[in-house]
Amino acid sequence: MTGSQRRGKDLRARAGLACAALLAALLAGCGGNRHEDLRAWMARQRAQLHPQVKPIEPPKPYVAASYSLSEAVSPFSGAKLQTGVRQEMSQLSPALLAQMNRPKQPLEAYSLDQIQMVGSLTIGGTRYALLKAGNLLFRVHVGEYAGQHYGRITQIDENQVVLQELVQDATGDWVHHTATLQLQESSK
Repeated sequence: MTGSQRRGKDLRARAGLACAALLAALLAGCGGNRHEDLRAWMARQRAQLHPQVKPIEPPKPYVAASYSLSEAVSPFSGAKLQTGVRQEMSQLSPALLAQMNRPKQPLEAYSLDQIQMVGSLTIGGTRYALLKAGNLLFRVHVGEYAGQHYGRITQIDENQVVLQELVQDATGDWVHHTATLQLQESSK
């Protein structure tokens, strides 16, 4: 590199440094009292603001309630439970009470999703359905019961068994509900 090239390079470096210093000085001069009017307005607003703080109420004194075991029946006693069951049973309709008090038939030990209709047949003019529950096969006719909701068989067709169940709805009332068991095709 020649001497003139070196001097030209030094000159350019000095000129760049001078421009950077001049630019920094200009920017420092602009940043002085910027936003003073905003700061003054905020100070006036803070001085005018007087918050209203509501005082906290003192705590209420604790009053202990007395409880004597000798005066009341234990809420977990069997006598209290029996009384509640008797009251509820007295409010039921006679037809529902008859359903609850009659002897249960074998298929009432299974829920309807555990019972399958596997066939039907007619003997002496009476139609029967073949129902499988667990490993047992039952022959049933209209009027018999199946399922855990007092399901009375009302109709038997070649492909289905129709039951009238007695279930509690969301309000606790007992209502009739129709359910069906469809014929299950054998996979064998």
